[in-house]
Amino acid sequence: MSGGRSIATRTGDDGTTSLLYGQRVPKDHFQIEAVGAFDELNAAVGFAKASVSSPEAKAALEQIQKDLVTLMGELACAESDAERHAASKFEKIGDGALVRIDAAIAQIEAKSLNFDGWATPGATLPAAALDLARTAARRAERRLAGLPAQGRSVRPVLGQFVNRVSDLLWLMAREAE
Repeated sequence: MSGGRSIATRTGDDGTTSLLYGQRVPKDHFQIEAVGAFDELNAAVGFAKASVSSPEAKAALEQIQKDLVTLMGELACAESDAERHAASKFEKIGDGALVRIDAAIAQIEAKSLNFDGWATPGATLPAAALDLARTAARRAERRLAGLPAQGRSVRPVLGQFVNRVSDLLWLMAREAE
């Protein structure tokens, strides 16, 4: 590794990990579960990006990955640090991300693809990868939706974003078939 630093800090050997501003929590903490679900989604989107051939699809998926990193940063804050994060220079998911996703959805829907019933994933490798990402998005959405019951507020735009990302991934999978 550059600089002689190791990724293996060993600070998590005791079963804890850090939230964004240093608060230690158990690795099965509800926020870590949510961040982990979005990390899995990011990896699944990366697999889909590697599977598709369209430069436009690759670019859209890469932007989603960047947005997911932004979203994970926000979710990795303790509720007591939410205002600190809101006031920080960290990027935040906002209406611009929704506009981008909605435009991509409209672009695919304008192609008038024919959908007959429920899709069975696996018609092509790119479609299967996109469906895998879609199901990861729905799991992440469920983890996000559960945070308020655990005392962690969630800005509505985050739920709107992941819901629309899932819709877009479904459409991209159908187009890839």
